Amino acid sequence: MPLFTILIVLVAAGVILWLVNTYIPMDGKIKTIFNVVVVIVVVIWLLKVFGIFSYLMGIHV
Repeated sequence: MPLFTILIVLVAAGVILWLVNTYIPMDGKIKTIFNVVVVIVVVIWLLKVFGIFSYLMGIHV
């Protein structure tokens, strides 16, 4: 996947997260949970894009 595409997806996720946090009224706890979930999903997606996720899943101790 080209680096430019990854950058576009990260910027779009950030803008959407900012719009939701700014313009949709939510309780603070729900907003925090939503932010954490979005960050975890983006980090897992990045790990999969760079192939680190499958490498980590293949490690057996």
